[in-house]
Amino acid sequence: MTRIRLGQVEYINCLPVYYALEDGLLVDDIDLVKGPPTKLNKMFLDGDLDVTPISSIEYARNRDKCIILPNLSISADGKVESILFFSRIPLTELEGKKVCVTTSSATSVALLRILFEHYYHVKVEFCRAQPDLDAMLATSDGALLIGDDAMRAHHRIRLQNRDLVVTDLGEAWKSFTGEKMVYAVWVIRSSLAEKEPYVADQISKLLYESKLFGLAHREALIKKAHRQSQLPYDVLDHYLDTIHHDLSEDERRAMLTYFDYAYKSGIIEERVKLRIWGE
Repeated sequence: MTRIRLGQVEYINCLPVYYALEDGLLVDDIDLVKGPPTKLNKMFLDGDLDVTPISSIEYARNRDKCIILPNLSISADGKVESILFFSRIPLTELEGKKVCVTTSSATSVALLRILFEHYYHVKVEFCRAQPDLDAMLATSDGALLIGDDAMRAHHRIRLQNRDLVVTDLGEAWKSFTGEKMVYAVWVIRSSLAEKEPYVADQISKLLYESKLFGLAHREALIKKAHRQSQLPYDVLDHYLDTIHHDLSEDERRAMLTYFDYAYKSGIIEERVKLRIWGE
């Protein structure tokens, strides 16, 4: 297979897909490039990556540049436990207040905007900030964190018994729409897939096999996730039941529902269809 530059989100929610690849258990002709979602989004769109998990909202904005690979996503049905909004007061009381959103995320920031507008019916001032909960709350009334940053912050405030309202955006989205939430999908550059379709076939098969391998080695996943995040084993064990990596009809419908609200909120300019490799 042509050597592939493959993006890897550096959060434990991607670990089931990458465990075998990181340890060289399947192939060794892939260059893994790690980073937060926003960094990988930019690298892919700049042509510096061939395949990557991309924030769902960035797929919607750049669907002409990429094709979704089948059978892969970062999603959850209700609570996601790693997309959390921390606030001093309930979200319904934040009218006119300032909230900080992490610079690490695209999809979750758009999701928060949608929920404020269409679910909570509250207008707030958004400010981007580095993912540091204490620093964010020092200058605002709310803070959005994602991934390992969110999970560590939540664990810490529980231990400290801090009086903060913690809103799980996946749970809020489920209450609002009844749908799952798809935070990211794996994509390949359209130009590469069209020029070398066998590469798209091979990388799609490889990532799917890697996902199945990772999920079949749960204990090893939890140990590796603990080394990476320092979160307790029981928290990580539960999280592996919470986060999903499928792309069935349910996830596809959920993505289109999310895109529909993004369009209504002016976050994207057109309604979106899904282009999935092999279909």
